[in-house]
Amino acid sequence: MPRSQRNDNFIDKTFTVLADIVLKVLPASKEEKEAFSYYRDGMSAQTEGEYAEALENYYEALRLEEDPYDRSYILYNIGLIYASNGEYIKALEYYHQALELNQKLPQALNNIAVIYHYQGVKASKQSNFETAKVMFDKAAEYWKQAIQLAPNNYIEAQNWLKTTGRLNN
Repeated sequence: MPRSQRNDNFIDKTFTVLADIVLKVLPASKEEKEAFSYYRDGMSAQTEGEYAEALENYYEALRLEEDPYDRSYILYNIGLIYASNGEYIKALEYYHQALELNQKLPQALNNIAVIYHYQGVKASKQSNFETAKVMFDKAAEYWKQAIQLAPNNYIEAQNWLKTTGRLNN
């Protein structure tokens, strides 16, 4: 049974019903509708922490989806899963692929910055200050781009950029 037919809470059921209606009336090809269905099931599995199932659905959606904008969100969500699992190199790869298709994805830029910042903190704790500086500078670069796209978001990042003197560099 598809995940979309197994949702137990009211909001998930409501979303599923609305999504099914949209799918029926949307002038889309069979492949596009099928891709959306896999994407929706992937989001549902991801929300429930079922990352392996979510990845299966996202990869299938990616195989079927042709629209670059829609593909960018699938790639972004795959990146989220890898980041959640601590696979930062893979996460960065998927975030960058998403950005290649959709440069206006501030959340991907933010997540890249978060990964670099985390690596900077780790390097700093190991007294590897040269690597830490490189990682922090990369984080700043990506946060500036994210903030440029979404100026009212990422307040903590904006504060970090100000306090570290990286805002105007």
